[in-house]
Amino acid sequence: MQATSTLEHPEAPPAISSRSFKRAFADVREAWDHRELWGHLGWQDIKQRYRRSVIGPLWITISMGTTALALGLLYSVLFDTNVPTFLPYVTVGFIVWNFILGCITEGTDVFIANEGLIKHLPAPITVHVMRMVWRQVLFLLHNLAVYAIVLAIFFPALSQQYTISDGGPVHPGLSWTIVLAIPGFVLLAVNAVWVALAFGVISTRFRDIPPVVTSFINLVFFMTPIVWDAGVLQKVTGGGSNDWRILIAELNPVYHFVEIVRAPLLGHAVDWHHWVVVGGFTVIGWALAMVILRNYRARVSYWV
Repeated sequence: MQATSTLEHPEAPPAISSRSFKRAFADVREAWDHRELWGHLGWQDIKQRYRRSVIGPLWITISMGTTALALGLLYSVLFDTNVPTFLPYVTVGFIVWNFILGCITEGTDVFIANEGLIKHLPAPITVHVMRMVWRQVLFLLHNLAVYAIVLAIFFPALSQQYTISDGGPVHPGLSWTIVLAIPGFVLLAVNAVWVALAFGVISTRFRDIPPVVTSFINLVFFMTPIVWDAGVLQKVTGGGSNDWRILIAELNPVYHFVEIVRAPLLGHAVDWHHWVVVGGFTVIGWALAMVILRNYRARVSYWV
């Protein structure tokens, strides 16, 4: 009789390569499942920053309000605009810009700054990005107090048809379209995550990227209609051969991201091409971020 072994070992599940889109998507999904972790860490970041401060995070609001008031009054004189409509324009522009600025500048440093946690905390690397974006969301919520104050003061001017500068476009005024600021900000936050993921991984490998981005972002600020009204470009072109000047704003992607939030909050006409541009950047940006996450996610812990 021939003895044969009939013991069968269960087959092990096939190993998944670390460089796979399945792992990349799993990293993002697991980071969302850890939202209690990054939500708590982001809140602690703010508490730690303003530890032993008398008024705490209200310093964010005071700084924001002072800057918006000073630049709003200055540029209203330089551009000969209406202060009751131009000051809210500058204020909301600054609120949105500070969120974008924080996500980009801190996004380039997000993995470098969390070197200790990355090496000792077994968590998806997207957790650190979510933490940073959530921290910026909390900053923005504090800054919205400035918008509420400005809205209360200048509501009569914003609740009817108005122009920011003489000869500029006529805006319909505040209406139910103000709720469109909510999906606009959601899109802004979703894009902030992929921007931080992409720039964070690249900056971890090439440490020259953060200072380059910091220098370049100052130029982007002055090229974006924040302290100047985009309607000025329409006024100076006059529909003639100088229409190329409008491209100064239209070719700037940051302008479209600012507008999908600012326009509803100020009662401007909702121009749907801004949403189309932002939607396109969302799809393309996340596709790029997933490729970067697929190829280099496992190397971040060695680069930091």
